[in-house]
Amino acid sequence: MNEIKIVDKIQDFTLKDQNQKEVHLYDFAGKKVLLSFHPLAWTSVCSEQMKLLEKNHEMFDRLNTVAFGISVDPAPSKKAWARELGITHIRLLSDFWPHGEVARKYGIFREKEGVSERANIVIDEDQKIIFFEVYPVRELPDMSKIAKVLEQ
Repeated sequence: MNEIKIVDKIQDFTLKDQNQKEVHLYDFAGKKVLLSFHPLAWTSVCSEQMKLLEKNHEMFDRLNTVAFGISVDPAPSKKAWARELGITHIRLLSDFWPHGEVARKYGIFREKEGVSERANIVIDEDQKIIFFEVYPVRELPDMSKIAKVLEQ
């Protein structure tokens, strides 16, 4: 299991979003990126976490930031979930196959449950990690803390 450290360069990945479009992390050089991991779609805290990202999309735009929601759910499930939640600005990425590969790469895969931790990772314009926090699985991440990191 890898361990993420602040100032490390993030490991690259390519995942599909809810519309089956590929997202290549390194294509976002020059922007800050928020990787918001959640265990499973269709659950209450995860739904609130993704709605919080959507609600803050204008702040992300203003702060030159792209936010992604990431879980092990397959892309078709993410598409239906995004429609259900009214997510239109945030891309929901599927870490489905190889199952949890990105979460494993970042050391936040929960082997016993087969899902990722609830975690936020912020990388800067040079793809260096500037923030990393794992939250209790039933706890909604604090968006004001993320906003402070992005404003620095």
